[in-house]
Amino acid sequence: MTHDARQRFRASAKLKLREEEADDATFSSRAANPKLGKSRGKALDLERTAALIDRIAALQDKLYAQHQKKVLLVLQGMDTSGKDGTVRALFSRISPMGLRAVAFKGPTDNELAHDYLWRVHQHVPVKGEIAIFNRSHYEDVLITRVQGWIDDDECRRRYSQIRDFERMLAETGTVIVKVFLHISKEEQRERLQERLDDPDKQWKFNPEDVKQRGKWDDYLRAYEKAIRETNVPHAPWYVVPANSKTHRNLVIASLLLETLEGMELNYPPPHPDLSSFTVA
Repeated sequence: MTHDARQRFRASAKLKLREEEADDATFSSRAANPKLGKSRGKALDLERTAALIDRIAALQDKLYAQHQKKVLLVLQGMDTSGKDGTVRALFSRISPMGLRAVAFKGPTDNELAHDYLWRVHQHVPVKGEIAIFNRSHYEDVLITRVQGWIDDDECRRRYSQIRDFERMLAETGTVIVKVFLHISKEEQRERLQERLDDPDKQWKFNPEDVKQRGKWDDYLRAYEKAIRETNVPHAPWYVVPANSKTHRNLVIASLLLETLEGMELNYPPPHPDLSSFTVA
């Protein structure tokens, strides 16, 4: 049972990102049964997520075999919101055949010489594939706007171009799921400090993240605007509470499973010419 995650977490037309909503644990076992202890509730949520992943893996096998439709999962969020962790948690047990994860870093000189969608279009899923974008073309209406590299007029043009780009993908067989991983400012502080304090995690720490943290409210407003402007039926946005990593993974697994279940995936029918073949 996935509780209809697509309805529960679909971004509203008048989206307002609130700090307290990052702690929402609507799908957790403890929400359904408050008498459960914290450790037992977490264990149950991990079991539920594992069961969802098994079902996703079975459907992904059909998607790959059918070789007709495509799925694009976009993961966006503040620094430390869990984009990498989501990919590791949800896809490490799924066959790499028909699965691809792409992390978008700062653009290279060659990429900057093209239009901003050029580097993204190269990585959209092919038939039979699930592609996961760790960051995406949305960086070009987020960091670029917050840093003042583009003005309001250019930002509006890019919203329109992104809507057209995603409509083209949808009309050519790509099912798009866009997820904003919503963490609170305090949760980000704790995660950044944890990286700094742990020698084995210091490689993850980037002083630039602290600098960008000073523009938290600006980024939050930029996300709200971008999500509202590009939240359309063929490319919906979902706002997933991400302060709890366990609950985050449970929700995103539910979203992906519901999406795949709605795609009418089946193995190709047996080939009649092969009915008389035997293997000696």
